[in-house]
Amino acid sequence: MARRNENGVTIRAVAQRAGVSAMTVSNVINGAGRASAATVATVRAAIAELGYIPNLAARRLAKSRATTVGLLYSDRRTPFLDAVLVGALRATNAHGLQLILRDGGGVSRIAAERMAQDLVRSGADALLLIPPFAEQLSGSAIVPELGVPLAAIATGTAMSDMTTVRIDNRAAMLSLTGEVIAGGHRRIAYVAGPDQYSVVAARLDGFLAALHDAGLSEEPDLIERHGEFDYASGQAAARRLLSLPDRPTAIICSSDDLAAGVVAEANRLGLQLPADLTVTGFDDTILASRIWPPLTVVRQPVEDMAFRAAQCLIAALGKMQTGVSDEIFDHAIMMRQSIAPRPAP
Repeated sequence: MARRNENGVTIRAVAQRAGVSAMTVSNVINGAGRASAATVATVRAAIAELGYIPNLAARRLAKSRATTVGLLYSDRRTPFLDAVLVGALRATNAHGLQLILRDGGGVSRIAAERMAQDLVRSGADALLLIPPFAEQLSGSAIVPELGVPLAAIATGTAMSDMTTVRIDNRAAMLSLTGEVIAGGHRRIAYVAGPDQYSVVAARLDGFLAALHDAGLSEEPDLIERHGEFDYASGQAAARRLLSLPDRPTAIICSSDDLAAGVVAEANRLGLQLPADLTVTGFDDTILASRIWPPLTVVRQPVEDMAFRAAQCLIAALGKMQTGVSDEIFDHAIMMRQSIAPRPAP
């Protein structure tokens, strides 16, 4: 009766917090006994407060098969996706659940709806989403029809029909841009990424707010709004930006892959980084610290966010959590060699 979850919280601790017996907590978890509605609500509140997610409850939900969490992702492998997979597997393995994947190249709402329906038909009891599938499914008529809980990570905003686990993207980009401005840079370019991702608008807003706070004007020719969150798009953006007659002294990118592409193109042109060009990224995937120069970035804890989102799904499956929530993780600015002060003219 004193079994623990991976956070070290025991069922007895839940009972003490709720003011009931451990047996009552066990009955509430397993849907047994005759606890009153008020007692059930009190026990569930204690479980949520302490972060207790019972393994046995998750297993018993499945009856004749393992409970399954489905993950929607793009068929393009990235370090970001690798971190998501590790976090999701940590959570599902800890609770004896299965993780099934569904990949697809399309990012339209129709494609996302079909993928979600396919996962549920394949046995998924809950869905874990990453951008842009979270944005494509939010507000869709099929969400209530799926009949399973949804959780999304790394979105730019909260979403009314699914749990979201994210950072404050606007504040993060405002802070990062402020570091670049503090280094004396005034002609600063920005590579935004594809607008179907909700983080793109939030990060761009943070960049523009930092310019405004410093008394700098937005220069449309220094903002690259097209492309994907990938290396090739970073190269293409750098080719245009670095060919301007008055080229930027810094390029801020909204993903590590974009920044890596910018660094590669700058090196091809013979620029010395960071002396000739400051470059920053976003996410702090393994790529950020493996290229030269290592990237100054916003770090969002993708693996931990995926772990937490999967925990929320498991709690929803165990009826320990109802409704949706929006959890905001802390971000950090990782200062590395890709950023340098701009010499005074």
